[in-house]
Amino acid sequence: MTPIAVTVAGSDSSGGAGIQADLKTFSALGVYGASVIAALTAQNTRGVTAIHDVPPEFIAAQIDAVFSDLAVTAVKIGMLSVPAAIVAVAAGLDQHRAHNIVLDPVMISTSGARLLAPEAVDTLIRLLLPRADLITPNLPEAAALLETSVATTEAEMRGQGEALLARGARAVLIKGGHAEGAESADLLVTRDGVTRFASPRVATRNTHGTGCTLSSAVAAGLAKGRDLAAAVGEAKDYVAAAIAAADRLTIGTGFGPVHHFHRWW
Repeated sequence: MTPIAVTVAGSDSSGGAGIQADLKTFSALGVYGASVIAALTAQNTRGVTAIHDVPPEFIAAQIDAVFSDLAVTAVKIGMLSVPAAIVAVAAGLDQHRAHNIVLDPVMISTSGARLLAPEAVDTLIRLLLPRADLITPNLPEAAALLETSVATTEAEMRGQGEALLARGARAVLIKGGHAEGAESADLLVTRDGVTRFASPRVATRNTHGTGCTLSSAVAAGLAKGRDLAAAVGEAKDYVAAAIAAADRLTIGTGFGPVHHFHRWW
């Protein structure tokens, strides 16, 4: 049976993040990708200049269209900028009994633009944290969800992951890409313990879409039947290689994208 994953997220007009990065990742990892567009952004490698939120009833219509016909085996959720969009997505997930849900709590773009309205944070925590099988916050996002300072050590990362479990998350992949040091370490925190995934830190400014790519890579692994730890490990390896190859691309004049098709181009 063909593995199918759907991304529920925002569109990046420059193609490096959001829906476009998710679909590229699904394809690169052998998964058929469908999409539910929750927001449109006018965006390039230098920043986000405008956001247009898709009406919640149209988000719901897209979810119904996809799930009523396609045998979806995993869901990645990305940018949902307003409370109404979050409510629509949560209702759609329940209606269609979605499973293997990976939530990337997108708040700030690589260029620094705010992508999640402040009033939407509580709605995200209340409605989507308990529905997701995994959430994938980076260090600033984890701190924002917990209203605390950004973790600076792996012990603090673990503590924040455990705090998010206490807030209702089933599993947390807290990402250390914003930290310093020779390694970029991510911690998978579950009620059974902590697993560390590390890769050499690459000196490049071409990191646009890294978080979107990682979460969609995990969803791709789950869609193919991998268990959570295996899906995370394979996703970490894929993203590390995509970052390492990013400078082979010449895209834009700002923060360029990772190289989703580094194995083929």
